[in-house]
Amino acid sequence: MGFIMPSDVTISWTVAVSKQTDTSLRTFLAERGMPEADFSKFIEEAVKWRVFDQTLAEVRGKFADLSPEEIETLVEDAVAYARDPNYSEDE
Repeated sequence: MGFIMPSDVTISWTVAVSKQTDTSLRTFLAERGMPEADFSKFIEEAVKWRVFDQTLAEVRGKFADLSPEEIETLVEDAVAYARDPNYSEDE
């Protein structure tokens, strides 16, 4: 398993977006009474959702040739394996 950075550590980014995106986000936050500090929170959440969406699309593509029954069997087997008391991630 790879290195996971603690979630309380923050990194500063410098990003460039279109004027329209900037205005849209600032308007969106202001209309909801959200402070400017929520800018970073909004961007972080958006990035997480985009990464999740792309990962999900890749997984769906890799299993596109399987029937729903075959996928269900694979999931059931994986869950049973993970729940096996003799299972170890180090294997």
